[in-house]
Formats: sequence, C-alpha cells, structure tokens
Amino acid sequence: MAESFTDEEFAFLRHVRFGDLPARVRPEDMVTLKETEPAPDYADLAYDARERAEG
Repeated sequence: MAESFTDEEFAFLRHVRFGDLPARVRPEDMVTLKETEPAPDYADLAYDARERAEG
C-alpha cells in the first residue's frame, strides 16, 4: 500500500534530501541573454584538410 504524506512532511523530506535552496537571484543581478547561431564544427574542416594534404 502506498504511503501518503502531508505537504509539511513532503517539505521536510525535500529539505532533508536537498538542503536549503540557494538565495533567489535579484533582478539587478540578472543579465539579458543574446541568442546566437551555433559555431561551425571546425573538426570537420580539419579532417577535410588532412584528406586533401594526403591526396
């Protein structure tokens, strides 16, 4: 049979397992993210250059 816990018991178990939560980030400490394109895969370019050098 499954055990049932109260909200307070769940909160206690979470605290025991994970400890205190880190301090909340203040709005003035937040930064704006700028999405960019992924960098090209230079490993593929290096492989092609080796093939051309051998051939």
